[in-house]
Amino acid sequence: MSSEITTLLRAAQSGDARAADQAIALLYADLQRLARSRLRQSGQLTLLDATGLVHESYLRLQQQQGKLEFTDRQHFLAYAARVMHSVVVDLVRAREAERRGGGAEHVTLNTAIAELAPQRDDEILRVHEALEELAKLEPRLAQVVEMRYFGGLLEAEIAEVLGITERTVQRDWQKARLFLSLSLQ
Repeated sequence: MSSEITTLLRAAQSGDARAADQAIALLYADLQRLARSRLRQSGQLTLLDATGLVHESYLRLQQQQGKLEFTDRQHFLAYAARVMHSVVVDLVRAREAERRGGGAEHVTLNTAIAELAPQRDDEILRVHEALEELAKLEPRLAQVVEMRYFGGLLEAEIAEVLGITERTVQRDWQKARLFLSLSLQ
């Protein structure tokens, strides 16, 4: 099945919309898992459920059709995790723009993964900005955070996508957490 997905992803890159739809259909369960993981970490962050987040992400992926190159399933899922992250951040920004902080609802992130204190919408945006700063300094560390925290990928999956060892992923995760923790103080 992995080779079938890779073949479909390559056909989708060349503009085959039917291949893109078939690849998404085969990966739908994985996308649902990513979305559930993301939403579980965010608590009541958005009005979207896992299906809504997958569909919104799919719409954004379709806009990029033909512009992206995916080498395999893991690479696609890593990119999908990044898209889901941007969907959630955009929804938070839109909500913040509407109310400008007045009566902001308290949002708790999954501290088992990020080991961060409970956060509100404005703090989620601060985490996003800190992550952007980290990406400028150490792009791979930012990728590890996106894939692990926002995508819910395991260390082995991240190592495979990035072509590094699991131990390197663990060290990168520790460095990134330290950087983000210092940036958010």
